[in-house]
Amino acid sequence: MPEISGLPHINAALNGLSALILCAGYYSIRRGERMKHRGCMIAALVVSGVFLVTYLIYKANNGFAKFGGEGLIRPIYFSILLVHVACAIAIVPMVPITLYRALTGQFDRHRKIARWTFPIWFFVGISGVVVYIMAIHLYPHVQI
Repeated sequence: MPEISGLPHINAALNGLSALILCAGYYSIRRGERMKHRGCMIAALVVSGVFLVTYLIYKANNGFAKFGGEGLIRPIYFSILLVHVACAIAIVPMVPITLYRALTGQFDRHRKIARWTFPIWFFVGISGVVVYIMAIHLYPHVQI
């Protein structure tokens, strides 16, 4: 297992990868390729599951990072972070419900919730990368 301090980089990569896989799955279902869509959605679920495990390991050992940006960028960062966290919490029950409905053949009900699950899940993946870039690379907290 990689050193714990490297997990934010891995987590950002997992977030970005899940967003890419979700797009591939969306594209597949729009083309009528159900098996490809199913494979993409399962892959996105696995990648997001790995993210969740590594994220919890990192947070349990390191806590929350302090954002180093000052001025106008602070409320922008924390607004993005707040919406990201709220959406991440929201998709926790939505993803299993969406998956269950697909696996049990309830496709009408699956489509109804997937119309909400997909964009929220996609946003979480992309905003997770944005938060990572802002907190780790653009405005890191400098300890004195």
